[in-house]
Amino acid sequence: MTQSDNPEKPRLSRESKEEALRRILKKHPGLAGSEATPDAAQPAAIPEAYYRIEKFAEYQSIALQQDLARKVDLESPYFLEHDRIARDTAVIGGKEYINFGTYNYLDLNGDPRVNEAAHQAMLKYGTSASASRLVSGERPPHRELEEKIAEIHGTPAALTFVSGHATNVSTIGTLLGKRDLILHDRLIHNSMLQGALLSGAQRQPFEHNDVKGLDELLTRSRRKFEKVLICIEGVYSMDGDVPPLPDFIKVAQKHKALLMVDEAHSLGALGKRGRGIGEHFGVNPADVDIWMGTLSKTLAGCGGYITGSAALISLLKHSASGFLYSVGMPPPIAAASLEALRIMEREPERVQKLQENGRLMLELAKAEGLNTGHATGSSVLPIITGSSLLAARLSKALFEEGINAPPIIYPAVEERVARLRFFISSAHSEEQLRHTIRRTAELMRKLSESPLPVQKG
Repeated sequence: MTQSDNPEKPRLSRESKEEALRRILKKHPGLAGSEATPDAAQPAAIPEAYYRIEKFAEYQSIALQQDLARKVDLESPYFLEHDRIARDTAVIGGKEYINFGTYNYLDLNGDPRVNEAAHQAMLKYGTSASASRLVSGERPPHRELEEKIAEIHGTPAALTFVSGHATNVSTIGTLLGKRDLILHDRLIHNSMLQGALLSGAQRQPFEHNDVKGLDELLTRSRRKFEKVLICIEGVYSMDGDVPPLPDFIKVAQKHKALLMVDEAHSLGALGKRGRGIGEHFGVNPADVDIWMGTLSKTLAGCGGYITGSAALISLLKHSASGFLYSVGMPPPIAAASLEALRIMEREPERVQKLQENGRLMLELAKAEGLNTGHATGSSVLPIITGSSLLAARLSKALFEEGINAPPIIYPAVEERVARLRFFISSAHSEEQLRHTIRRTAELMRKLSESPLPVQKG
C-alpha cells in the first residue's frame, strides 16, 4: 500500500535491494548466479530480475506488502471508487461516509457557480486547449485566472501548469543548475525533490522548521555555490503545521538566497481571507521570490501555478519544459478555478469555518490523548499511530463505522510516524468532528490492546 501525496519517499538502499534479490533467487532457483554482473555479450546470462518487471526488487516489495496485508485481513484502503462529489460526506460502494479524504477545503468543488463557469467555458472553448499555449493553446480563461492569482498573492504576474507536481519539478529544474544548491525542509513534498534531481543542483535537507539550522548551513556553505534556493511549505501536507515564514525570509535575505513557498495546502486555509501564509503573517509578498500553489484543493480544479516577479514568470513561460511542452490547461478547469477564487473572496465565512473546524478537531484530539504530531489546527490533522499495521487496522475499523480516513504508512512516512491523516473541510459539522475523534480514540485503544488476527493459508 502506498500514498501519493507524500514527503521524501525513502528509496531502497543498495543493501535492501540485494536482500530483495536474494529472496527472489531463493524462490526461483533457476536464477542462480544472477547476482553477478551481467555480461552484455551473453544475453542468456542476464537475470530476469533485470528485465522482467514482475521480478524487479521494487515490485517484489510491493507484492510482499500486499500479501502480508491479505494475511491479516487488510485489503488496500486506496483507489476506492467514489460515487459522487467528495465533500464532508462521500458515497463509496453505495454507502455514505463521513469523509476526511478530500482536499475540498472550502466546499467549492461541485458548487453550482463553479460548475456553471466550467460549463460555459466548455461550450465556448471545448474540453481541451488542444495544443501547448506557446503554439496555439492560449485561451482567455488562462490569462484571467493568472491575473487573479497574482492579485490574490499581491505579485506582478503568475503562470499556470497542467499538473501541480510538474509545477514544482519544472520550476526548480529550470531555475537551478549544477553549480547551485537547494536547501529544503526535511518534510518537503516529493515534487520539490524531483525538481531538485532534474536541476542537477546539490541538495541538502534541514530539520523540520529549523531556521537556526538553516542559517548555520548557509553560513558554512553559501559562498561555495552560485544560486541557492530554500524550499518550504505553507501548510505541511503530512503534518498540518505552519513554518515561521518571517524567520525564513530573514535568513534568505541575510544569505542572498531565493525563497520558494509551496502554498498547496495553505491557500484557502490560512489568512483572514484565505490568501495563504503570506497573509497569515502579514509579510511583504515581494520578500518571497517564488510562490507556488495548486488548483486541485481550495480551487476545485487541477494543475498548479507559480506567481512572483514579472522576470520570474517570463523566464518560466519561455523556458520551463513542463509548461512549454505540455498542452495548455483545459479552459473549463481554468474557468472553474477562477470562479472558485472569486467565491473565496466574496465569502470569507468559508475560510473562517474551515479554520474553526481545524482548531476544534485538534483540541478534541488532544483532549483524547491522541498524538497529533506537529499539527497546529489547520486544514490537515495527523493522528500518529507509530505503526503502519495499527494505522491500517484503525482506518479499516473507522471505515466499517462509516468514517473515511485513509492511512499513511511506510514508506510514505517513517514507520515510527505512521498515521491517519484527516483533511478538514468548511462543510464538516461540529457533530461530525466530535463523533469522529471520539470513535478514533476508542478504536485505537481497543486495537492497541487486541491481538492481530492472522489468516491461515
